[in-house]
Parts: sequence; structure tokens; C-alpha cells
Amino acid sequence: MKIFIGADIVPYKESEQYFLQNKTEYLFTDVLPLMKAADYVILNLECALTDSEHKIKKCGPHLKASPECAKTMKLAGVTHLALANNHVFDFGIEGLDDTIEALDKNGLKYMGIGKNDTDSRRPYYIEQNGVKVGFVNVCEHEYSYATEDRMGCNPIDPYLTMHDIRETKKNCDYVIVLYHGGKEHSEYPSPRLLRLCREMVECGANVVLTQHSHCIGSYEEYCGGHILYGQGNFHFAHMSDVPENWYTSLITEVNATKDNLSVKFYPVVLNGSQISLAKGEKVKEIMSSLDKRTEQIKNGEWKKGWLDFVETEKDNYDCDYGVKYLNVNPYVSTPEDARRNVFTHFLDCEAHTDVLRELFVSWNKTNK
Repeated sequence: MKIFIGADIVPYKESEQYFLQNKTEYLFTDVLPLMKAADYVILNLECALTDSEHKIKKCGPHLKASPECAKTMKLAGVTHLALANNHVFDFGIEGLDDTIEALDKNGLKYMGIGKNDTDSRRPYYIEQNGVKVGFVNVCEHEYSYATEDRMGCNPIDPYLTMHDIRETKKNCDYVIVLYHGGKEHSEYPSPRLLRLCREMVECGANVVLTQHSHCIGSYEEYCGGHILYGQGNFHFAHMSDVPENWYTSLITEVNATKDNLSVKFYPVVLNGSQISLAKGEKVKEIMSSLDKRTEQIKNGEWKKGWLDFVETEKDNYDCDYGVKYLNVNPYVSTPEDARRNVFTHFLDCEAHTDVLRELFVSWNKTNK
């Protein structure tokens, strides 16, 4: 069984026109044969497929594309979409209903979502030639997560998610965790993220892929499992003011037989509305950088990389950061309201609290 796993796909701005014209060869270029050769192609749908204009209240951008874009994904060979992320609910229940309708219409399967938090935790299984693979698709607490009485995405829980992985492993040969989490633009995991992903492996996951950072992160083999802390974007045309590492990603190809599971990475570059396999010196650049961070995971130097990154984020976590949203966010009207909304957003989402814990250390570390 050959499984092609890409990260974020968003038919964004100028690229949407090519999705609406079904131009698969233009959009995916030489990546397309890899998709066609796989038994399953799984991507993270990082937006709603809707024509709705009813945005939810949130910090950050609202991402959507036409429901017609689902057809092009199907034509390109996509079979499944992971929906546990922080943008699929950007246009509320209406937008999510439109998304699911578009996927159903085009025969695209999906995972990581449900009518409430319990329902959203259901694992997803694929099976071929006597080999069964289970997926646990989960996301951090950032707007779209399901609650006891609200539909939405499968929210990460340090206890329940581990239970789900153990239970899923009882019913299949291999478990793949698609975790939408980790700090945006960081090439290193936070201490919490590293411990969490390692625990997932100890609970039975064979592959753990994190898909929220929008950049290629770090990799390690741990207790026989494969952990990639940051897969990068798959097909997400650039937004304004993004770092250079926005434009590269890793396709993860999983080959599973009854006796063995192996993982291979294909580096990919984004250029405008097109993605293509990296070539020549670009391959060396991407993979040698990944190898360096892999070694840093082994020798402990990754922690310095994480802390150095946190320092670059300091200005985004001061008390008045929320006030910057006054001119762009229609849901806040006063500085106090802005501070309150942004603070609760930071407090809710694990990736943000990871940074806050580093920047605002407890004043008593000596017990004196």
C-alpha cells in the first residue's frame, strides 16, 4: 500500500482560478505522477469550500475557496482530506456544511471532524491487500475544534488522544497521526510538542506528522516510529509577508506491507500557483537543512533553535499586541476588547501557550 501524504492545500487568491479551470497539470506539474501512482492521496484542507460571506469571530485570516475546487482535487488523484485544522470552520457551520457537501459530491473522503467532540474522535481506516492503516486526525484548540455541544474538529487532548491511538492500533496494522499543531514558522518543536509526539509513538503511532507550521521542521526516528515536526505547505499560494520557508514542503510517502512500514520524503517547492519537485541544488539545500535539524534533535541542540525562534516572536506577545487588530478586525472596537480577545486566543491555543511559557517564566525558579 502506497500512501501519499501532503500538508496544507488552499486554492488561495490567484491559484483558485486554475482550480476552477481544472488545470491539474499546471497546478501540480511533476508532482502529479506521484499522486497518480499512489493508492491513497491524503492532504490537509486548510480552508472552507464555501461561497458564504458569514465569517466567524477570530484573530487571523479567514480562508475559503469555491466548492468547485473539490473537483480539481479529485481529478488530481486526491482521495482523502484531513479536516482537523484551524481554518475549516472559518465560515461557521454554514461553511463547514458546504465543505462536506462539496467533498461528498466529488467522492472525496474526509476525517478528523464530527457532530461533537466525542464523534470527532472517530479514527479513519483504509485497507488494501490485507494491510490496514488507521488515522488519528487531531488539531489544537484554535476556533474550529468541536465541543460537547458543537460540531467541529477533533481537539488534541493529552489523555484522550493517547487513548484513541492505543485503541486504533488494536484494530489495524499501523497508525498514522496527522496533528495540526506547533508554532507557525518554527523549524523546531517546542518541548511540549516533542514530548507529545514521542508519547504518541509510545502509544502505538508508527508515523506522526505535524501540519500547522507552514514550514519544514525537524525529523526524528523514535522508538521505531517516524516523527516529522512540520511538513510545510503542500499547495498554498503565498500570503503577504511570509518567511522564505513558506515556499518549501515535504511530501511524505508511506509504503506499508504486512511486514514493514517505510517512509520517504520528497522535497517540493512552491512558485506562484504551481508546485513542483525540488531539483538539483535545491534538493541538497532542503534535505541537508533537515538532516542538520535531525542531528540537533539527537544531540539536544534543537532546544536552542526553539528558544532563538521564540525571541523573534517576542514583540507579537506583548500586552498591547491585540490593539494592532483594531484596524483590521471588525469584531473588536476598543483597546480593552482587542487585548481580551487576543489574550484568550493565545491562552486557548497550545502553540501560543508554548511561546508564552518561554517568554514569561515564573519569577521564582529557586524556591528561595
